[in-house]
Amino acid sequence: MPKTVGIPRGLFFYEYYPLWKRFFEELGAQVILSEPTSKQILDAGVKSCVDEACLPLKVFHGHVLNLVGKVDYLFIPRLTSVSKNEYICPKIGGLPDMIKHTLQGLPRIIDTEINLRKSSSNAYKAAYEIGMNFSSNSTEIRKAYKKALQSHEAHKEKLKSGILPDEIFSKKSARIHPKKELTLDIAVIGHAYNLFDSYVSMEMLAKLRKNNINIHTIDMVDESDINQMHKALRKRMFWNFGRRAVGSALHFLGREGMDGVIYVMSFGCGVDSFVCDMVERRIRQNSDIPFIVLTLDEHSGEAGMDTRLEAFIDMIRWRKLNESNIPAYG
Repeated sequence: MPKTVGIPRGLFFYEYYPLWKRFFEELGAQVILSEPTSKQILDAGVKSCVDEACLPLKVFHGHVLNLVGKVDYLFIPRLTSVSKNEYICPKIGGLPDMIKHTLQGLPRIIDTEINLRKSSSNAYKAAYEIGMNFSSNSTEIRKAYKKALQSHEAHKEKLKSGILPDEIFSKKSARIHPKKELTLDIAVIGHAYNLFDSYVSMEMLAKLRKNNINIHTIDMVDESDINQMHKALRKRMFWNFGRRAVGSALHFLGREGMDGVIYVMSFGCGVDSFVCDMVERRIRQNSDIPFIVLTLDEHSGEAGMDTRLEAFIDMIRWRKLNESNIPAYG
């Protein structure tokens, strides 16, 4: 029987799952995913996680509990940095310890540190350490790593083309029947685990598409464009997500035909608290593009979210049809 590895369907899952899946399967392991986020998974996570944690961490705890008793290993890497000279959220870096000291009856946790802040070559070192749990053959591990990188690059290209993760993983096209209304182009900025988890986002992206909205996300912007726009800041951003969020927002501001920007953030997120403010300030100062912040937490109600979303879309359409693009606020 092959060894089984459980991957919680949260946090960096939406960006790196194809890489991890290919790597483990090339080494003969069987990958088992937690079930899609649901009320039961969220409630379990909220009950087991500290109150001060943000929504994505609480959801992640629920996904870990969903895998207990089903797998030989849990894959929860200690993610410190995924890009040179940048960090990611410190709460994610400490996540393996949080899980170990909070939840009981867990299988063995693979918590290898992934830290590319000083060198991208550290990625293979981490992969080798992880792979040693399944093979002692270094050549086999290296081959698996190379194939995993190929899957990761293919995944990024699909995201760049506008295909959402759910459509990629299910291998099904979105069946959207849009209304016969004016088509809009709206940028939706936020962490992948907030945008692409349909339960957490309350089907936000699907609802936008049903309203004839062309969605533009960070993943659809070339990395070179993000880096070029990021140079406009006075100081270098030391958060990976912060650089990508601000760089893509400035890119969207300079693109003709953008009708609005939605920033999706989770309550209690330290990174979002100032990155969102930076993005909003730039938009307010340099353009008249409508901007809205939608905040998510475990208490968010779908009706209230739908009302804000619909009002934002209606306001943009009214302006385009009736104001000749003169901003409503002067």
